[in-house]
Order: sequence, then structure tokens, then C-alpha cells
Amino acid sequence: MTGHTWAILAVFLLYLAFMVVVGALFYRRSESVSDYFLGDRKLGKWVTALSAQASDMSGWLLLGLPGAAYVSGLSSSWIAIGLIAGTYLNWRIVAKRLRNYTGASESIITLSDYLEYRFRDRTRSLRIISALFILVFFVLYVSSGVVAGGKLFSTVFPFPYSIALVVTALVVVSYTFLGGFNAVCWTDFIQGTLMFFAILIVPAVALMAVGGPGAVAATLSDAEPDFFRLIHMNQGATGVAVFVGVVSSLAWGLGYFGQPHILVRFMAIRSADNVRDARIIAMVWVVLALIGAVAVGMIGRAYLPEVLEGPDTERVFILTVDRMFPALVGGVLLAAILAAIMSTADSQLLVATSAITEDFYKGLLRRDAAERELVWASRLTVVGVAVVALALAFSAERSVLKLVALAWGGFGASFGPTLILSLFWKRMTWQGAVAGIVVGGLTVLGWHRLEGGLFDLYEIVPGFAFSSAAIVIASLASAPPSAEILDEFDTIA
Repeated sequence: MTGHTWAILAVFLLYLAFMVVVGALFYRRSESVSDYFLGDRKLGKWVTALSAQASDMSGWLLLGLPGAAYVSGLSSSWIAIGLIAGTYLNWRIVAKRLRNYTGASESIITLSDYLEYRFRDRTRSLRIISALFILVFFVLYVSSGVVAGGKLFSTVFPFPYSIALVVTALVVVSYTFLGGFNAVCWTDFIQGTLMFFAILIVPAVALMAVGGPGAVAATLSDAEPDFFRLIHMNQGATGVAVFVGVVSSLAWGLGYFGQPHILVRFMAIRSADNVRDARIIAMVWVVLALIGAVAVGMIGRAYLPEVLEGPDTERVFILTVDRMFPALVGGVLLAAILAAIMSTADSQLLVATSAITEDFYKGLLRRDAAERELVWASRLTVVGVAVVALALAFSAERSVLKLVALAWGGFGASFGPTLILSLFWKRMTWQGAVAGIVVGGLTVLGWHRLEGGLFDLYEIVPGFAFSSAAIVIASLASAPPSAEILDEFDTIA
């Protein structure tokens, strides 16, 4: 390796060591399951906001979205617009009410706990089914993070892709294993700050390097006449294809309502009174970060001399930083990709672990298990889930955006309508919740395999619609909720 590469590697190693130290600091503070999975509900507004947004965006913020902007130009902004709208509505209509509901009982630690408590489901079918879908989609999600890490390490360093995958998985597992939720949230806070500054600095410097906005426009307009159009009909696309593309991009915003790793932050915030301030912090972060991500891709198209194709388009941020900045500065900026990857993978790993430990191990096998036993069962489960995700990463296609899209759509369709209606419709029943989760999840998995015309529509759209319909039909077809459930709903609402 060259001296430049060694310097970047040194920055990476220092950064990774710091994350592990944070995990070790919280090791002794994770003495109960509530500590390990929810931080004993004591998160402040800054940590809640930045950890929620950092865990939300994942490696696709610095890889997938810039790659889409590199190929499609300004039309990729529809994804950003949908995500901004979804972020605001999730904080505005879900966060406070979910915090109030989950604060009603100390036993509510996971999303499955909340659903079982909300509907007083004595059959435990709601807990088991929700946990199963959480596991399926989170293994896909964690795998996307490992793939993103593999791209980063194998591009910057002369490492084989397989070694890069293993290194990424080992680092995330280490501090999640040690510190649990507190370690994850505090590392996400640090990583979210790093991501924020990196995604603003890189496009600003790149823009100056190519000569300013006018030079970018002149360079790209000749080669790509539709590059700066929000809606365009390139390559003979039909009106249906354009409609499907725009709706599919905007529909990313629907996914927010069903993401367990984001919802758990709402459950863990110190007080519902802190939600408003946290929402403002989160919105500033997400708006500027998404603008920066789109700018990286568009400016990178003008800056990089070679033309990237296929999965390689997702390396535009990496290549731009590597060629533009000195080693130490570049190392810090490239560490932002590592931050984006780890801030999401660790959260997803923890929620998947909570589903296994709380919903299967304690819920079905060891109901009387001691707190220390459950914490250690959780730590071992972190390792197990990571191994499965790593195995999938070895066999998966190397598109971060496609893996994230499937997992994001799965959660959004399975749990989004279920969560929203559970918070705002008191006639909803546990049978309706089960129907919504199953129909939404299966629709996403099935629609994902169809192609052509309307079947190119992002699977979260039909999944969300069919899930909502299933909830309403199944709830109205089953017996009304008990007076206890209705009275509690009115009190919290």
C-alpha cells in the first residue's frame, strides 16, 4: 500500500477503536434487558434525534443515493423529497403518541411488546408473527450494511471483497455486543455528526474543484440534456414508466412508519415533552444531508474523468474523496461512510436480537429467565444474527440500494399501517394487526419478483395499501376491543 493509503487506514483504525471503546464504557451499564435494549428510557433529545436519523440513513446515504443521482441527475431528488416528508410525519404524528403508549408499562421493550400490550393478545400469535417478519427483513438490512462496508474497504484498500465483508461485520458486532442500546445510540450520535459534516463538505469542495455551478451545468448538459430536469422522458420512457418512477421514489417516505430501529428511539426518549425539539434537530439534519447526497452524485458526474456503470456508480463518493483530499482529511471523510454503515447496522442488529431474545427466548422458552441470563442471551444472539447476515452478504448482489429498498419496503408495508392505525383507530383488533403484518410483508416479497408496467412500482406502495385494507377488514370482522382497551386508548389519545 502507498503512504496515502496507510494514512487513511490509520484514521480508520483509530475511528474503529474509538467506537469499540464507547461500547466497552457502556458494558457495565447494561445490567438489565431494559438497559440493553432501551437504555432505560433516558435518551436526551440530541442523542435521540441524531441517532434516529443516522440509523435511518445507513450506507445508502453516501453510496446508494449519490449513485442514483450520478445516473439519473436531479430526478433522483424525488427519493429525497419522499424521505423528508416521511421523516417529518413520523416525528409529527407517531413519536409522541408511541412514547406515551409504550411508557404505560415497563414491560414494553420491543415493537412486538407494544403490539401485544396494545391489543391484549393472549394468544401470543401477534408477538410471534411480528418477530418473524422483523427477523426476515432485518437480516436483509444488516446484510446491506455489510455489503456497503465491503465496497468501502475493497475500494480504498487493497483488500479482497470477502475480507472487507468480514472486517465490517466484526467491528459492528464488537461494540453492539458490549454496550447494547446505549452504546449504539451514543456511537450513532457521533457517527451522525460525522456523516452530516462529510456530506456537506465533499460536494462543496468538489463544486469549487470543477469550477462552480456553471461549469457543472455546461459539462453535463451537453452529454445529458435531461440531467437537470426533475421529470424527464429519457430513453423513450412512456408516461406510465415516468409515473411509476416518481411515485416509487416518493413512496420511500411511507417506510418510516414501520422501521423498528427508528421507532425504538421514540420509545426510549426521556420524555414525550422532548419530542418537539428532537423533531426540529432531526429535520435540519435530514434535509441538509439529503441535499448533500444528491449533490455528491451530480457533481461527481462532472468531476470524475471515467464513466461509472452498474454497481460501481455507488462508489462516486469514495472516488471523489480519495482523489480530492489529502490522506488524513480524506480518511476522516471516508470514515463517514463507515459511520453511516455502522450506525444503521448496529441498530438493526440490536432490534433483530431483541426480537429473538424477548419474543422467542423469553416469550416462549424461558419466561422466568433472570435479567443477567437474558442480557447474555442477547449478546450471543447479536453474534448469531451477524453471522447469518454476513453469509447472505457473500451471496447477495452488490447493490446497496436494492438490498435497502427491499428491507425498507418490507418494514414499511408490514408495520407502517399496523402502527399508525394502532395509535389512531381504537376499533382495531389484534386480528387486524396480524392480518396487516402478514399481508403487507408477503405483498412486498411477492411484488418484488414481478416486472413490467405497474409491477415496476416500488413494492411498498401495494404492500402499504393491501396491509391497510387487511387491517380494516379483519378488525371489523372480529369482535370489538374490550372496555379496558378502549378506555386506555381514550386516556392516552
